[in-house]
Amino acid sequence: MTRVVIAEDEPLLRNQLKDLIAATWPEAEVVHVAENGLQAIRALDEQAPEVMFLDIHMPEASGIEVAHHANGRCHVVFVTAYDQYAVAAFEEGAVDYVMKPLSLARIATAVKRVKDRLQSAPQNLSGLLTHLKEAPVRKGVYLRWIRASKGAEDVQLITSDEIKYFQSDTKYTRVVGTKREGFIRKSIKELIDQLDPSTFWQIHRSTIVNLNAIESVGRDMNGHVILRLKDRTETLQVSQPFAHLFRQM
Repeated sequence: MTRVVIAEDEPLLRNQLKDLIAATWPEAEVVHVAENGLQAIRALDEQAPEVMFLDIHMPEASGIEVAHHANGRCHVVFVTAYDQYAVAAFEEGAVDYVMKPLSLARIATAVKRVKDRLQSAPQNLSGLLTHLKEAPVRKGVYLRWIRASKGAEDVQLITSDEIKYFQSDTKYTRVVGTKREGFIRKSIKELIDQLDPSTFWQIHRSTIVNLNAIESVGRDMNGHVILRLKDRTETLQVSQPFAHLFRQM
């Protein structure tokens, strides 16, 4: 049995991660589930796991700090809602990771990669961890609702949870929800800096999607990545510069 430690501060995600690992990796034994970084460091010392699944953002000590302690001692899989910057860093460093929101397919891909690595010694993460520690992290209060125009005079408030995607043209940006939509005078560039990067991703120069609205990921006849949405009939095309974000889906 491969000994695994999970570190995630959100209770629902902890349970989900444990269940998904059990479903995709029956040979693994989750020997400890940590609620913060300090618990994870103690579990590393006490349980001597072969693999650790580490959330990046945790209280007491971050996943990056825990990974410093685990460096060279066990294999690390980062669990993250980071934006394109960190995903590119993971790819460049050939490090195992799984993106939120969690899914069976994403965990299965991460498990396959880390099982292949178990045949060799844990890699040295020093360079990557320094790179991640210096990565710019956007902080502040993110948009929770949008004032969108509908018609000449009507203005409606649409919460960020309702929004499926934003799509801009030359003059306006369309805000699309499950049953409601409207228009705003903010550009995609302005919006991406004001939205929570763990929930909203830019997938095209004119489009931002809510990750929780994605039903499935596929390809069209030309090989372009396309997203099918929950409760919507249209699909969204992912342009080439953003296609790497969906490799694990």
